[in-house]
This record gives sequence, structure tokens and C-alpha cells, in this order.
Amino acid sequence: METYADWLRARGDDELRALLSARPELLAPVPADLTALAARAATPAAVARALDRLDRFTLAVLESLLVLPSPDLDALAAGLGAAPAQVAEALGTLRRYGLAWGDGTPATAPGVRQGLPHPAGLGPPVREVFAGYPPERLTDLITDLEGEAPRGFPDAPRLLDRLTELLAEPAALIEDAGPEARAALDQLAWGPPVGRVADARRPVRLDTATTPIERLLARGLLAAEDDRTVTLPREVALHLRAGRLFRDVPAEPPPLPARAGEPRAEDIVVRAAAGEAAGAVRLIEDLLERWGLEPPPVLRSGGLAVRDLRTASTLLDVPEWKAALLVEVAYAAGLLTRSGDLDGEWLPTPAYDLWLMRDTAGRWTELARGWLKSDRAAGLAGERDDRDRLINALSEAMVRSSAPGTRREVLEVLSGAGRGAAVDTDALRTRLGWLRPRRGGATRERLLGWTLREAAALGLTGFGELAPFARDLLAGDDPEPALEKYLPAPVDEILIQADLTAIAPGPLVTDLARELALAADVESTGGATVYRFTPESVRRALDAGRSAADITDLLTRHSATPLPQPLTYLIDDVARRHGHLRVGALSSYVRTDSAATLDEILADRRAEPLRLYRLAPTVLASGLQRADLLDGLRAMGLAPVAEAPGGGVIVTRPDAQRADPPPTAEIVRLRPDTRTDTSMISAAVRALRAGDEASRHGAEHARQAPAGEPPRSPAMATIERLRAAVDRGGRVWIGYLDQQGQASSRIVEPVRVEGGFLTGYDATRAAVHRFALHRITGVSELDDAGQ
Repeated sequence: METYADWLRARGDDELRALLSARPELLAPVPADLTALAARAATPAAVARALDRLDRFTLAVLESLLVLPSPDLDALAAGLGAAPAQVAEALGTLRRYGLAWGDGTPATAPGVRQGLPHPAGLGPPVREVFAGYPPERLTDLITDLEGEAPRGFPDAPRLLDRLTELLAEPAALIEDAGPEARAALDQLAWGPPVGRVADARRPVRLDTATTPIERLLARGLLAAEDDRTVTLPREVALHLRAGRLFRDVPAEPPPLPARAGEPRAEDIVVRAAAGEAAGAVRLIEDLLERWGLEPPPVLRSGGLAVRDLRTASTLLDVPEWKAALLVEVAYAAGLLTRSGDLDGEWLPTPAYDLWLMRDTAGRWTELARGWLKSDRAAGLAGERDDRDRLINALSEAMVRSSAPGTRREVLEVLSGAGRGAAVDTDALRTRLGWLRPRRGGATRERLLGWTLREAAALGLTGFGELAPFARDLLAGDDPEPALEKYLPAPVDEILIQADLTAIAPGPLVTDLARELALAADVESTGGATVYRFTPESVRRALDAGRSAADITDLLTRHSATPLPQPLTYLIDDVARRHGHLRVGALSSYVRTDSAATLDEILADRRAEPLRLYRLAPTVLASGLQRADLLDGLRAMGLAPVAEAPGGGVIVTRPDAQRADPPPTAEIVRLRPDTRTDTSMISAAVRALRAGDEASRHGAEHARQAPAGEPPRSPAMATIERLRAAVDRGGRVWIGYLDQQGQASSRIVEPVRVEGGFLTGYDATRAAVHRFALHRITGVSELDDAGQ
């Protein structure tokens, strides 16, 4: 008799690729052969994940296969009230997912029955649900139903056969049980067929039954599973349903009516989305620039403290939920990580500096992809878990495994609505309920709302409609060309006004933005950013090592108009006083060329806490630390600078810090999307076929490597040849060192070269393998005709 593994073995390569594309988790790792693939596909976890991907109608067809005695196409169509073509399409989907198999009347795959314990909301048949009853209790039950004891001494199977016959037409029994008992049955009729009661195992006879549940148990209309659980037999439920399997299972998805109001032009939608996209990029840059200088600490329990999240919210002038979203997106994109395991800080990564080198569209693409793949729900920040503990942003409590799937499903529904249609939220919720009925519940409801809010904040949607560049992102295409057309180009000119403000009419180039943020304070943001020059902001630039000439030259180069006199006066005035005093360490000292200045300081009462005393006409000493003395003198309105022992000026602005992400986080961030990685799936199919052949014919089926020493080539040439082999799809001969340093020869079909690894089909081992690039000694071309 053909088995499930035999059926898989008879599938063509295209069908196996379709199965692995639909269920990519079966490839982690690649099974040894098709028998192992069949076993893995039947595990409870794999079956549950496959069931979660089915829409309501396809799931109903699968449940019908478990319920109907002869589930051919006509019987399925009649039971579901659908057209045979619709049922045939659903069966094709089930076969593609490997949940149904067989070329004639379909059968359910191993593990499906356990994954759907109550198909169509029905309980087990009479024969199964009463199988746990002892023969004595079955005899009493049949005696009460027939009015006489069974003749002879029938065994349990015969008793179950007789009970099945008696309950085949339960109408009279239901009526005899009374209206209250009928109401209890109606509650279980459409599922779930299980109820909780008290003392269900106690034997009950017709003449002793008093409560509605006891009357049902005495007539076999309910079966006692254990002391507190009763189950409605399938035959009784189908009678209550008048033979129907489902109340209503539409074969087509529910419609998606648009929101009330006039539809907006596509250009308006795209521009609104592009504006939000550019804003999200700018906000994350502002946040990480600040955290590079003043990183917040990591909580002992992990995550970001509430006060630090509020500080970020104030800095960016956004609500706390949006600040949490931006922080989580930066983390998901690999731009932010924690330093160290204990007492660490949240710092930008080296990848952040590379990110800054890209244009705005490229930066947004990295952020959007990170958000789309992330299993973290930013909306949970600030809430409490089941143990009433606070959920902090960037903590492990933010993880929700269903988050990436729900995000993609919501966006795909918006994409399917077509252009010019902003989908109503209730209609979106109904459509998702039909598309993924097993993923419902409060968690999905909340994730749906968060996804819509976050998609709007990140610029994937505009006025509730999915932007064209977001459609490209969702389809796996490059969204940058479509986004670039609607983004303002970075500008390197600002408008400086006489009231000591500067207006940036758009996003600034990175270098100018950094220097301007150093010399001026942001006063307002929006379509244009307004900066204000103050004595404190100018002194901040001087403290960072800039001179008055540097600041003036920078503003002159980038100003669209001549510098106004008030600004040049401000810069010169602050610079003239800046550094006039020098502070060192005695613990500390104050030095100046003007003795009169020190006389004024000593005469000022505000200088008393500084504990100053004169060492020379132009030198004062203090018992305070240098930093404290600097702060004290600045509080008096002076502008001192720190002095090094050699007399040079110490730049007091801290350097920007970076932290390397842990290897696991980097691996997750760079992991390819197996959903669209067709080359990897094709290699896996070849490995499965080869493994099958090897298991049947022995190890000699594996391809033998060429004789001789393994090839050797320079490292850069090795990588270039491997990438060329990936592009053309050819085989190569490589030398590979194992962990003991022993060299071996391999024949490999490269699939991917990235992250320091070569992934490909190893013909000498008949398996898909990952090779560390630093262990590959060399690469040589193979002539397929000769090898």
C-alpha cells in the first residue's frame, strides 16, 4: 500500500519546490531524504504551522475530509454547498501544502487528525467516544434505551455496534430528555463539542437521572470522557445540525468596502506616505546621534527604562508609542544594540555609520525591511504582562512570534484592495478572519491595530492606502526607485535670518546636519526645520574643538544669503570670551592673561563655593575637580575651557560611541527570506532526491571528487569565483579544511555567498551544506562534460 512518503517521492521537482515554498520551516535543516521530509511534515508543530496558513474555506474542506465517510469531490461539494471547481481548487492547495495526499479520493496527511481534534466542530463518532466505557456500563445504557438487556454476553465491539445503531436516529431520545436538556445540546451542537460538568463519571440510569445533564448521559446523548468532561457524539450533533457540516462557509473572501468619503488621488497618497517615510528616517538618525553621545543604560532585566523612553519622546517631539516604535525599528534593522552583558548601554552599531552613507530611500528600505521581519511588537511598551510586570521597550517581553506574519497579512490585504481604496478597519478584520481563521484572538486584534498605526508612522501607507513603493517592498522588489521620486533631495543650503535662526528647507546632507546640530538648537520641525543660535549652542561648538572661523566659514558656505551681523557678532563675542580662562588640575586651577579678570572672580560672592585661592597674579587654584570648577565658572556667566597639562585646549564634547551587535542578532538580521529564496529551495530538492537515491543504493551514489590535491587559490579570487558560479549556476571543485585542519575535496553547486559563508549543494555528500569561507583553501572550475 502506498504511504505518504511514497506519494511525496512520486511528486515532480516542481511540486516539491511548491511544498517547500509553502512550508519553509521544513528546510531547517534540510532533511536527509524524502522519508525524513515526510516524517518532519507530520510532526505536530509542522502540521500546526501549515494549518495556520489555510483560509476558512480550505480549512473547511480539510475538516470535511476528516468527517465524511467517502470524501470524493461530489460529496465534498454537497457537504459544503460549494461548486465542485471551488472544492477542487481547495484540494489543490491542500495537496500543495502536503496536508492531503493521494491521486484519487484524497486522504489527510499523517498528523492532521491530531492537529484538528474536533473537525467541523464535531466530536468523535459513537464508536470512539464510548470506547472508554466498560462493558457493564455499555450494557446498562443499551438496556435503558431498548427496554431489555442484550441477549447473550456480547463483547465491547458488539455493544458499541448496537449503541451506534440506537443513536443513528436520536430525535425521539432528544425529545424525551426535555427542553432543558435540548438547550444544553444546542450549546454544543456547533462546537466545540466538549463541556465541563460535575461528577460525569458516576453511572446514571434512566430511572435515577434528575438533572438535564444526567438525562442526556443516561440516554447516550452525551458521553463522559472523565470525571468533569462530557462530549457530544458526532451522530447526535449532525442530527441537531440537520445534516450540515458548517453553518456558513463562503468559498470566496469577504469584500473590502472602502471607507466613506471621496477617494484621494494617488499622487496625494504617495506624497503623504513619502513624507512620513522621510520623517521616520530623520527621527531615527536624530535619536541614534544623541544616543551615540549620551547612551541610556540597559536595565538589569533588559530593555530601556521608562524615563529614557520618555526622554527620547521629548527629544523627538513624538508620542511615547512612536518613540518606542522608532527604537524597536532601529534595533530590528541592526542599527542599535546593547554593549556588554552586564551594566551595558544602548549604543548605535557600526552598521549605523554605513546606513548614514546611503540616501534617504536606501535608509528607509533597511528600516522597513527590519520592521516587516521583526518579531517584536512595539505597541506593548508601557503595558503589563500576565504577572503584572511592566513591559519595557527593547526587552524580551516585546517578542510576539505572530507579529511578522500578521504585519504581512495586513499589508497584503491592503495591497489586494487596489489603488484608490482605503480599506475600512472592520472589513479588514473580517477579511483576515477568513484568510487566517486559526490565528484569531485578542493578540491578532491588537497586532492588527498596531500594524495599521505603525505602517502609517513609517510611511508604508498614506491616508490608509498602501503606497506603491510599499507594494514593491511587500513583493520582494526594490522599493527605492519608486520612493526616490517623491522624496525631497538632501539640501546643503540653509536660510539664515537676522533673528538668529536658520531654516533648513528640507533634509540636510549628513555632514551639514551634524555640524549645524552642534552650533544651533532645533526650535521646530516639520516640512522645514528651524534652528536657533544661542550663546550656549555656539559655546557647545567651541567646546567641541571648532573655532569661530570654522563656524563662520561653515555657515558662509551653506547660507543662501550673506550672514546677518547679529549672528557674526554673537559668534565673535562668545569666541572672544571662550577660552579666556583656562582650567587645569591641582585638583584644578584657573589661568588667564588678565589679572583684573581674576580680581573680579574673587570679589564675586558666587565664587565662594569654588574654593579659589591665588597662586600668582594670573593663576587661581581650587580644591574642586576640573569638571566641577568648569560648571561653577559657567554658572557665573563665564566661558572657560579645559586645559591640558601642556597648555592645549581639551575638547570636552564626548566622542560618539558604537557597540557591536552579538553574533546571533547579526545572523538573524542577515538571514535571507526563505519564502522567496528559490535557489535554496531548488538546492534542497536536489539534496532530497540525492539523499533518497543514496539511502536506496548506498553511499556510492554520491559524486566522487577529482583525484589529486585540493585546489588552492588566493582568498579574493576564491570569493570572486564562487560568486561567478552562483551567477551562472555551475559546479566548482573546492578544497575545504575541517576543524582538525585536514583538507578534503568537495564538488559544490554554490547557491549563496554572504555573511562569511558559502551555501550550496554538496554533490560529494548529497546534501545542502554551509561552508565557512575562511576554511575554503581554493576553487577550481569543473568541466561538466568530463566530470
